[in-house]
Amino acid sequence: MSALFGVPVDAAYHLVFALTNFLTPVLGGLAAVAGIAVFTMAIRLLVMPLSFRAMRGQAALAKLAPRVQELRKRYGRQPERLQRELTALYTREGTGLLGGFVPLLAQWPVFSVLYLLFRSPTVAGGPNKLLSDHLFGVPLGSHWLTGAVALSAQSAVFLGVLAILAVICWLSVRVARRMAAAVTPAPDPGEAAGAARAVGLLSKVLPYVTVVIAAFAPLAAAVYLVVSVGWSVAERRVFAALRPASGQ
Repeated sequence: MSALFGVPVDAAYHLVFALTNFLTPVLGGLAAVAGIAVFTMAIRLLVMPLSFRAMRGQAALAKLAPRVQELRKRYGRQPERLQRELTALYTREGTGLLGGFVPLLAQWPVFSVLYLLFRSPTVAGGPNKLLSDHLFGVPLGSHWLTGAVALSAQSAVFLGVLAILAVICWLSVRVARRMAAAVTPAPDPGEAAGAARAVGLLSKVLPYVTVVIAAFAPLAAAVYLVVSVGWSVAERRVFAALRPASGQ
């Protein structure tokens, strides 16, 4: 494990392990899974302001896209003038090219810590005891496509988790498409049609990469991805519902 994430991963491990012990009298063998879910949701709640800021920035950029395209057509042969006009536009609208991405990058270390915690066999100077717990008889540290469990009856648990994750990813694509349609005018069929189709295809395919990652990760990491991606979909739905009321 990278020394950069060693200390935060150790701290997160002790918190999740304590939460698991707290939940064990109530949930028994499901305490570790519940601990992963509760801790993941708590972290997602803490970083929610960054998530909403990123979505506001992305929505603002999508809304400005036609005006940006118009400026590029008008000043495409005058790079300095184009840059000035774009800067002025973003300043007037209170946004910028990085408005929707900087908050996402700020969250990346947090999610990296969580993912490392739920896939690392050793942590805090010893074995990761969270991975020794089970979900319906399958150890949370077991792998599906890279382990013996791939061909066993226990693979049904993995397939169930991956199926849930695939459905969540499908919902994510639908929600993202609706949000984009709400702020972006219909594209000009004559301009950059190929690029628009490529971007649309990429946005449909990328969410399912998470399912592929989960298929090769420990079961604990797959559970984490289900909770985290599910929370992301819920955030987007809440954001889409609040936008008309806020007028933003």
